[in-house]
Amino acid sequence: MKQRVTGFDLARALAIFGMVIVNFKIAMNAETGNRLLMIFAGLFEGRASALFVILAGVGVTFLTNKARESGDGSLVLKNRLSLIKRGLLLIAVGLLYTPIWEADILHFYGFYFLIAAAIFTINDKALLFTSAIIMLIFPVLMLFLNYEQNWNWSTLTYENFWSFDGMVRHIVFNGFHPVFPWAAFLIFGMWLGRQDLSQSLMRKKLLALSLITLLVTECGFYLIRLTIGDNTASELTPEVVTFLFSTSIIPPLPQYIISAGSSAVILLVACLYFSDRFSESNINKWLYKTGQLSLTLYVAHVIIGMGILESIDRLENQTINFSLLSALIFCVCGIVFSVVWLKFFKIGPLEWIFRKVAS
Repeated sequence: MKQRVTGFDLARALAIFGMVIVNFKIAMNAETGNRLLMIFAGLFEGRASALFVILAGVGVTFLTNKARESGDGSLVLKNRLSLIKRGLLLIAVGLLYTPIWEADILHFYGFYFLIAAAIFTINDKALLFTSAIIMLIFPVLMLFLNYEQNWNWSTLTYENFWSFDGMVRHIVFNGFHPVFPWAAFLIFGMWLGRQDLSQSLMRKKLLALSLITLLVTECGFYLIRLTIGDNTASELTPEVVTFLFSTSIIPPLPQYIISAGSSAVILLVACLYFSDRFSESNINKWLYKTGQLSLTLYVAHVIIGMGILESIDRLENQTINFSLLSALIFCVCGIVFSVVWLKFFKIGPLEWIFRKVAS
């Protein structure tokens, strides 16, 4: 169990680093600079945040395993209420945070947790089925609702967020990380947390299945885009073809969910192997300690990281080179802060506040 936990924390640290890279790039509008660095930064878009949500689902399972396995009604109720409290707190904190950072994921997390509170007692097959249904509801909603409503794509901002219709639409359907389909990641993570990932055979099965799924999905949809794009009889413009058949985060169609989920599992299994193989390595220790302060670092990368950049007038219209350098500096500082903080305290500052309020 110790290696399992450190492996998950290691993956959580890498997810945070990836989110910092993506968010700094977005905030700085970093669309110029070295092409290879641009490609590198693009690898994390929609992938780091997917891993982060899946790991949250794993955490939900760890939190509720005892109640679910015991069948104790009072313990189940206690865990359900705990998840609801956490969800409501995340929604409140996230909505307060949104004016500072429009791409905030915390308030979406809150709604994922409310769903988890309702379903954490169902069996493994039902979890996977629920995850698949939530993923598939999104393209159905696209048939009836305008995905692009309220979006200003030139500035990547969501307008009318604070209206009732805008907020509901943003949270449920077309925000940065809407419940449909993003809650599918958390529910899949709940299923993943129930698997015995301390067993080498289970890891190998998940790794092989994820690699095959990732390759088939990426190659398959690449060929679809190529075929339709080369078809002169097609009535679809290249932009529409990319919009409907890409595996990118916008829009989060099923092929994106499947691809991002597969890549997340691959990285998670790699982290578990690394944590086992190099359990006494300083790098492993530093990184899994960083993962334990994920909430603190997530908030800090906007308030402190972007705040400092804004104060020196280096937050907007920067090159990808400067964006990645800034992200690297923040991540290194985050590692140092985490290691030093955990020498004196058992839990991160925001993690402690969150746990106290939620309990």
